[in-house]
Amino acid sequence: MATLEELALLHTEVRGDALWHLQRLALSWRLLADLSFSDLLLLAPIANEEGGRFVVLAQVRPTTGQTIYVTDLVGQVVTEVERPLVTRAWKRAELTEGEAPVLGSKDRVRLHCIPVRHRGRIVALLTREAPITSVRRPGELERFYLESFDGLAHMVVEGTFPFAREEVELEGAPRVGDGVVLLDRDSRIRYASPNAVSSLHRMGIHAYTSGVGLAEIGFDESAVDAAVRGRIPVIEEIEREDASVLVRVIPLLEDRRPAGALVLLRDVTDLRRRDRMLMSKDATIREVHHRVKNNLQTIASLLRLQGRRLDSPEARQAIAESERRIRSIAIVHETLSREAREAVDFSSVVKPLVRIVEETVATEEGGLHFEVEGDAGEVPGEVATSLAVVLNELMQNAVDHAYPDGGDVHGTVQVRLCRRSGELLVDVVDDGAGLPENFVLGETSSLGLSIVQALVTGELGGTIDITGTGRGTHVHLGIPLAETAATQVVEPPS
Repeated sequence: MATLEELALLHTEVRGDALWHLQRLALSWRLLADLSFSDLLLLAPIANEEGGRFVVLAQVRPTTGQTIYVTDLVGQVVTEVERPLVTRAWKRAELTEGEAPVLGSKDRVRLHCIPVRHRGRIVALLTREAPITSVRRPGELERFYLESFDGLAHMVVEGTFPFAREEVELEGAPRVGDGVVLLDRDSRIRYASPNAVSSLHRMGIHAYTSGVGLAEIGFDESAVDAAVRGRIPVIEEIEREDASVLVRVIPLLEDRRPAGALVLLRDVTDLRRRDRMLMSKDATIREVHHRVKNNLQTIASLLRLQGRRLDSPEARQAIAESERRIRSIAIVHETLSREAREAVDFSSVVKPLVRIVEETVATEEGGLHFEVEGDAGEVPGEVATSLAVVLNELMQNAVDHAYPDGGDVHGTVQVRLCRRSGELLVDVVDDGAGLPENFVLGETSSLGLSIVQALVTGELGGTIDITGTGRGTHVHLGIPLAETAATQVVEPPS
């Protein structure tokens, strides 16, 4: 279906600010449809036809009543023969009312044609299409709703609705069905719908009476005052007595002067309570990760102290390796403690891991460098934990075996990351001594490689391939990942 802008540019002479005015009207006119219990159509004349034919630019159905048009009419062309009232309203530039046939049917509707004015010029028509015999039982609610609609319709004719500084209606903002309070020019209550009264009761206000001011019943008038003075809608949330009510105030203008206000109320108490519960849960999860990280760092520190007391080089090396493994796991929990999410940006894990390994080869004349290329995106926390240990082992293995002299040699260890087709690809490449002759992964005596193989093929369900590259070693890992909303796909760098 073509957009309002596309239809206007293709069929009409509406351009620039006038087109933006119509777009803003289509973003905020659900209020009009709900107040009038009617379908609304936005029409503009076909270019160079002097009001002989009109194109339907937009359409909205009411949520407070039954729609007349089940099918979409956007893009349909309406002729003067089908709707003479439309042509008459356009040429006279005035509100026109009467009966007309339902578009595409032999039934008839009560038609209100409302000229849409922008900067003193009529640029389109808004039609209200209501059944001639309404199934709604008329009452006080219907009377005040229709009165409010008439006030807003005259603002459309004057060019003061939609409001110049309100571009979109906020998601979750109160609507007519949530509750309506109609105020006069002195901000006294003329009418409050049953749902609005319920919201007032939720706030502890039970003294509702027509003809009294909001302040007299204990309602904060600041939003109303701001909307009336600024002649623009204001939305704010009021919290009172364990209740949260979202308030949207729409000023009603006559000849561009305040003539009252429409206050929409939405009880969001349950939503805010749920939000607070989620925030509390998120904070608890972050605190758990933070404490786990602290405990792991404490264990690593104890191992470091214990290692310094050992005389056996083999024992000290084993303790140091265990300490590095624990620190690599702590990095993941530190990252998860910053955000209460099930996934972690693995790039924020890789760089600290590299620093841990660099510490083991740091010398004044050191020439061993580590490079990280690509981006793994976000991965689930449990995957990140095992993968962090794997990367730590592979980088440390390169330091210990590819460059047995550590910082006394010049070399490069590259870590390459990318996501492709639901799989995380990890490559660790060095330009060191290469693999020993007759190397078989499953038969190695290296504890580090045994840990890597167990985690990759067991915990992560992935694959591992280690090959010699002439001078150096290339380790390739393939880790399957389920693509979710929390994990973004990152293509490999070109």
